[in-house]
Order: sequence, then structure tokens, then C-alpha cells
Amino acid sequence: MSHHDKRTRLVNRLRELGVRLEGIEDALETEHSRDWDDQAIEREGEEVLERLGASGQSEIARIQAALGRMSRGEYGLCVKCGEEIDPARLDAVPETPLCAACAAG
Repeated sequence: MSHHDKRTRLVNRLRELGVRLEGIEDALETEHSRDWDDQAIEREGEEVLERLGASGQSEIARIQAALGRMSRGEYGLCVKCGEEIDPARLDAVPETPLCAACAAG
């Protein structure tokens, strides 16, 4: 996968996440039911939505960091050790900042 293809894939994923996060925010802002059982179910659902929102925000930050590395010409180099990240790893997870060895521990 070319550098351009990875950038396109990351930008498209950002768009997808933006839509998903907007949907989560809308769901969290809707009016709540007056029935106690329904309220309990809604609160449980809100907790799940909030966790999904945090997860999405974390992914957005990783993607934006990868795009920044691309623009600086640092993409594909491990941010921890400076070694080149295996191209197959970047194909699988284009936003990864770490080589397999540093990610493992």
C-alpha cells in the first residue's frame, strides 16, 4: 500500500469516526424516559456510548498524529526507537506509531 493510499485510508477513517462520534453525542443529549426501568436501561446505554466515544476520540488522536508524522516526513519510523516500522504492520494499522518490538514491550 502506497504512502498516498495510507493517507487516504486515514483521512477516510477520520470522516467515519466524526460521523460516529456525532451520533454518540446526539444520543447522549436526547431526553430521558420518565419510567424508572427505562431510565436505568438508558443510563446503562449512555455508559456504553460514553466509552465508545472515548475510544473513538483516542483513535482520532492516533490518526491525527500519524497524519502529522506524514507531513513531517517521519511516517513509518517508530516514535520510540526510531527504527523503520515493518510495511506489513503499517498496512494493517496505518496509524501505529510503534514498531512491533516497541509495541510488545
